[in-house]
Amino acid sequence: MSTEVLAIIISAVGVVVTLGTSMFVAGAWMIRRIDDRIDAVDEKLSTRIDAVAADVTDLKISVARLEGPPRHLLTTGRG
Repeated sequence: MSTEVLAIIISAVGVVVTLGTSMFVAGAWMIRRIDDRIDAVDEKLSTRIDAVAADVTDLKISVARLEGPPRHLLTTGRG
């Protein structure tokens, strides 16, 4: 093998390794960004769901007070 062919092979291997490494790093960076955004959306959604659950609980209590049996605050001393 001549020196020129060996230099071309080494250069080609270097280019392939460099491109492969940069593609891997870029893919890892994109996946990390996507995961961060998904986590942020998940946190927002869970906060909103908790707020809705609290509102529904308050609504249930209010409806129960409206539909419940009438309160007898005064007793009649009869019977």
